[in-house]
Amino acid sequence: MKNDVIVGLGSNIDPMTYIEKALTQIKTRFLSVNVSEFIFTEPIGFKHQAPFCNGAVRFTTDLSAEALKSWLLALEDALGRIRTENKNGPRTIDLDILVWNGKIVDPDVGERDFLQSALKALQPTLF
Repeated sequence: MKNDVIVGLGSNIDPMTYIEKALTQIKTRFLSVNVSEFIFTEPIGFKHQAPFCNGAVRFTTDLSAEALKSWLLALEDALGRIRTENKNGPRTIDLDILVWNGKIVDPDVGERDFLQSALKALQPTLF
């Protein structure tokens, strides 16, 4: 079964480089890839760091949600993401499943305007 997915991408360590690398891997692996605009936003939580570049990508996949999450975590690791105790700290890349088959599955969407804007661009019927 094909699953329709939207994944959020964010970075504040050399963001254009790491977002482009992540997008290249996603476009190589998945079908029907559409990309939102990317915008710079101020950090949330831990303020003493560089702004984040954020956007989203929509694609179809045969993977289950769990398998896709594992693939995204492996991609984050491959792109040098270092996980620290500070959940809101700097990172090379952050990849999160936001929408799964038309259902918003990430609670941050309701709190972050930049995520809502990206989702509206990729799937206007969500809102």
